[in-house]
Amino acid sequence: MKPKFLFINPWIYDFAAVNLWSRPLGLLKVAEYLSQFDVDLSYIDCTDVFKTKRKYGAGKYPRQIVDKPEALKSIPRNFARYGISIDVFKDKLQSLLPFDIVFVTSIMSYWYPGVQKAIEIIKSLSPDTPVILGGIYATLYHRHASENSGADHIFKGNVGGSQGEKIETMIENCGCDLKQIKSSMPYYKLGFYEDYPFAPVITSSGCPYRCTYCASFSLFNGFVQRETYDIVNDIKELYNMGVRDFAFYDDALLINADIHMKVVLREIIKSGLKVRFHCPNGVHARFIDDELAYLMKQSGFSTLRLSLETVNSERQVQTGGKVSTDIFRLAVQHLKRHGFTKEQVGVYLMYGLPGQGLKEVEEGVEFIKKLGVRINLTEFSPLPETSCWTELTDKGIISDNIDPLLTNNSVFSLLYSGYDLTALEQLKLNVKEYNNVQ
Repeated sequence: MKPKFLFINPWIYDFAAVNLWSRPLGLLKVAEYLSQFDVDLSYIDCTDVFKTKRKYGAGKYPRQIVDKPEALKSIPRNFARYGISIDVFKDKLQSLLPFDIVFVTSIMSYWYPGVQKAIEIIKSLSPDTPVILGGIYATLYHRHASENSGADHIFKGNVGGSQGEKIETMIENCGCDLKQIKSSMPYYKLGFYEDYPFAPVITSSGCPYRCTYCASFSLFNGFVQRETYDIVNDIKELYNMGVRDFAFYDDALLINADIHMKVVLREIIKSGLKVRFHCPNGVHARFIDDELAYLMKQSGFSTLRLSLETVNSERQVQTGGKVSTDIFRLAVQHLKRHGFTKEQVGVYLMYGLPGQGLKEVEEGVEFIKKLGVRINLTEFSPLPETSCWTELTDKGIISDNIDPLLTNNSVFSLLYSGYDLTALEQLKLNVKEYNNVQ
């Protein structure tokens, strides 16, 4: 009999969660890779459910308030599980039994309670089935995941190239033989989702920058861009399946724009596809020239987030040098010249960076207000192997074995930023009032 593999995207456990066109692309790429072999593939996405839908296909998850883990007891907010109910998950799981291997992904490191819960239920219903855990938590917190997740095997890194061979070896060590019978099939043709109200798109892996607060270099070694033809083909095929909202989840979407993204957008315009593009990840403003702004508008970009992080020139250089205030201002001017509005353009402004005072954040807020675009205040969250992580551990502010739950962005800024919390809340209210003005 051919091996049966089950893929699971667990629940989100957090204080708040919204679906911004999110899919577990890493897990889906594993399934896509394994589709070339003679295997049966099944899938459960615990977050494939909406409580309410927002504009452009995004929306809120249903939630169930749960007990806070011990590490979060002091946080005065409700903690919740977001996604399908436990009973629905168990019913889906039992209907798919038996299977030879279960693959579980992990996205935000501080969502690991969802990973634990999913694996706990799997082991209660099928105790002898091997569980392979991969994803961001498994990669950045490999030891913690090995000791606490309940998985039998922890996969570190991404699937692709030699890493594909690594996962094949892991599967064979679980007692399954793999027989290649065809080329791999795009994940969206595997029948995992009943409908596609939106689709995420990745045009590249990794990032050539090495910002002090970002762990992209740990998740993918190097920077590789996909062929423009393949990107356009994916968008066209998904469009033919009914998708109209596409979200780019690259870490470096606009790099080499002249020979990459501009080519893609010209093809989209030429094809006449009536799509809406979104960038929930912040894009590099330094690459937005007049032509790219025009192509983005004409091709259907509807929501766009730009990465600024800070207006302090010294910190801009110290944290990676990906943008300056003057370059950023020029990028916004290009976008507004071609019709992008305040509602469409948001700017990520970070607070809580090591050594960053609240006054610096306030100066950033005033700068963005003058540009006439939305402000997206973003809490700093430390990630292992980054320069910021090293600075914080060297100063004794955190330890290398900190519980990932405490790196939750809202939790970390509350406990470790040193800000006057009343002043911080007033700043947030100020930003909210500004954003609500049309």
